[in-house]
Amino acid sequence: MSISKQYLKTKPQCKVTFTFAGQQYPQAQTVALAGDFNNWDPQAVLMKKTKTGDFTASLNLEKEKQYQFRYLVDGQTWLNDEEADGYVPTQVSYDQNSVVQL
Repeated sequence: MSISKQYLKTKPQCKVTFTFAGQQYPQAQTVALAGDFNNWDPQAVLMKKTKTGDFTASLNLEKEKQYQFRYLVDGQTWLNDEEADGYVPTQVSYDQNSVVQL
């Protein structure tokens, strides 16, 4: 898993590309990206599967903020990003959410 950031020069935004490594869940059919940026809606950002088996999604997010997020695999398994900028406890369980800091 990885997160890449590209700060936009003309807008106060950052293009963030989230990559879910397909090798971690080779049987995965779908991966959704849910977080603060989409009200945790698992249908809002369905990641695209690449030829290598990875799943990717890019979002333009406001700079100088942090966002909590997780990946939802096949509508059942929530996972964090191993390369997140940090982790915070969730408010709904004993798990943690990944954090991306912009």
